[in-house]
Amino acid sequence: MTDLHVRDVDPEVVAALKAMALRQGCSVSQVHREILERALRPGRHSLAAHLMAIPEAGRDEDFERVDELPRDVLD
Repeated sequence: MTDLHVRDVDPEVVAALKAMALRQGCSVSQVHREILERALRPGRHSLAAHLMAIPEAGRDEDFERVDELPRDVLD
């Protein structure tokens, strides 16, 4: 892997990156890598890719459809 050094980053952006890493329980470098991956390789994290990764759960006919609302909807 190649190292990437980013200079002159706004301190608010750095603080947000650190806060995100803390919330996710990982390193700032890991969060930075994930952000770059999502930005530069959108096909890997696209909605279509996620939908295609969902395992088969049965046929449409296996699931009951309810067309009625359980109560009146107020305007």
